[in-house]
Amino acid sequence: MMDPGKDHQTDRLEDIHAEIERLRNFIRHHDYLYYAMDAPEISDREYDTSFKKLERLERDYPQLLAPDSPTQRVGGAALERFEQITHASPMLSLSNIFEVGELIDFDSRVRKLLGTVEPIPYLVEPKLDGVAIELVYQNGVLVSGGTRGDGTVGEDVTPNIKKIRTIPLSLMRNGLLAETNLIDIRGEIFMARSDFDALNKERDETGQPSFANPRNAAAGSIRQLDPAITARRRLRFLAHGVGRIEGASVNTQLDLLQGLIELGIPSNLEHAKLCGGVEAVLEHYRVLNQIRNQLPFEIDGSVIKVNSLDWQTQLGTKSRSPRWAVAYKFEPMQAETRIVRIDVGVGRTGTLTPVAIMEPVNVGGVNVSRATLHNQDEIDRKDIREGDVVLIQRAGDVIPEVVKVRSECRDSHSHPYRIPDHCPVCGSEAVRLQGQAAKRCLNSSCPARLKETIKHFASRDAMDIEGLGDKLVEQFVDKGLVRDPADIYYLEVETLVSLERMAKKSATNLINAIQKSKKVSSDRFLFSLGIPLVGATCARLLVQSFGDISSIAKKDALELQKVPGIGPEVAQSVVTFFSEPRNAQMIERLMSAGISLYMRPETSSGTTSLQGKNFVFTGSLSIPRNDAKKIVEASGGSVGSSVTRKTDYVVAGEDPGSKLEKAREFGVKIISEDEFKALTGVAE
Repeated sequence: MMDPGKDHQTDRLEDIHAEIERLRNFIRHHDYLYYAMDAPEISDREYDTSFKKLERLERDYPQLLAPDSPTQRVGGAALERFEQITHASPMLSLSNIFEVGELIDFDSRVRKLLGTVEPIPYLVEPKLDGVAIELVYQNGVLVSGGTRGDGTVGEDVTPNIKKIRTIPLSLMRNGLLAETNLIDIRGEIFMARSDFDALNKERDETGQPSFANPRNAAAGSIRQLDPAITARRRLRFLAHGVGRIEGASVNTQLDLLQGLIELGIPSNLEHAKLCGGVEAVLEHYRVLNQIRNQLPFEIDGSVIKVNSLDWQTQLGTKSRSPRWAVAYKFEPMQAETRIVRIDVGVGRTGTLTPVAIMEPVNVGGVNVSRATLHNQDEIDRKDIREGDVVLIQRAGDVIPEVVKVRSECRDSHSHPYRIPDHCPVCGSEAVRLQGQAAKRCLNSSCPARLKETIKHFASRDAMDIEGLGDKLVEQFVDKGLVRDPADIYYLEVETLVSLERMAKKSATNLINAIQKSKKVSSDRFLFSLGIPLVGATCARLLVQSFGDISSIAKKDALELQKVPGIGPEVAQSVVTFFSEPRNAQMIERLMSAGISLYMRPETSSGTTSLQGKNFVFTGSLSIPRNDAKKIVEASGGSVGSSVTRKTDYVVAGEDPGSKLEKAREFGVKIISEDEFKALTGVAE
């Protein structure tokens, strides 16, 4: 006889597993927005609440812990438009706390691990809200600079780093660290409030969109492909620690920051304080909170570090954060104002996003007049209406949000707000797919969606149309030359030369790039279509399972869900996209224009023909560099960013760079792209 208690336990475990997966997907999505896109949508508090809930569930149910869970890594992956850089030691993130009780718990854990009841000396530093960077100096000379990325691999932004005037190209040989011959200096790239205001004023005057906050401005500036743009942005740097350090030693965090200053590196020391025990820590935390709006830069909390470096080593780290430090975040900054109206914006994937347009109010030194309302569920939960007096907050200095409504101030004639059932721009039906919170416009040619759709379609990880930048896309759409992605392939040189700043040579180069993009892998083509919830990985899974786009288009939701990793929301999104006649017509026109699809080697094929081989690419290839990298990795090899004596192959495309000379110097085998394709068995 079956045990009913056992069935109940199984059902309970399945529910827990489902909740864990929901939290993981939620965190991954917002990690991507924060780290890769520099476009956060939620407050730090909301993120941390979800993260801690996931940590607690994985701790209570260790059998459900997965190695790819967000709790097992630091943050976002490195962007593929930059060369990658590997950190010699991981750049970990900090655990966040928000309450005094959590601070006391942190101190108790530290003293317990160190086996002492005496007060611990902590250094309390301001927590800058910037972009984490590592600077590597060898023999006193700056050799590289990289973003944190996923903690192990970041983006190599060395040319941009060298444009920041507060970062010395060579160190002064003074003080405690004078003898160091190798040092990895870690800190934050940020933008001062005054420089941020000046930048936004300049962008407003030239018709460019404003940055939401200084962190977004700094992140966008350090990731410019043109270092000259970075140089104009007036970025600054403050150091807060080190990774490797050779040839010199210090004993405390305080001495370390002082030693960095003596090397000519600005450090986070001016407003830091050495505190003996929790009470002193709490006192300086409150001081920093009181002066935060008087500082020339944004801070969103304090960082509390065990001062002794020996003790830091003894305490060690967890999977994604050190045990010897914690970030004590400030309470969100709040103010009251009135909602004048609610506007609805339309994003690339057709998402209808309600935005409260408010009477301007100063919140923590920043004038705020807009706040995201997220979706209909959020509006209903808080009962937000046009004309309401609301409490808003800037939490973690990101996009403002409405905390609550003062319903006692509400006009008796007000009525609940409903997001329209039709797109406010093109009039197409706006639907809410099963399991999703947002309504979406399904018309991929909707003018409000079109510019972002085209930008995504032409992006490096999609069709990779070199030279088709944002300004050209704006002109194409504004002048009615492009009404959907397929129109790109019907453009002619004669049409392009009539555009602003488009000479015949530039027009010819763009047409050639468009023609070159016609040969594309099936999964990248599927990704380029901009189907909601279908990212690059999801597209690859679908193509690996069903072979081609036409087969995917014919599948129903149940068949799609048979693919591991494809859930009901993604499946329904795919079905809905291909059932829209205008989308089917667009794909047909793309095929008629000469799009040629090929299958890439599947990463799950298990082939190991290149096991242990290291490749480096130089020059232009006919296939995207990212595709070439994945081909190597699918066969068991690896791809490096620089040539060393351990490199096995250098693949030389057109106009190869200095890596080719380095390969000859080291005697590394140099092969052509055709030889590379033959070696790896690329399917045409």
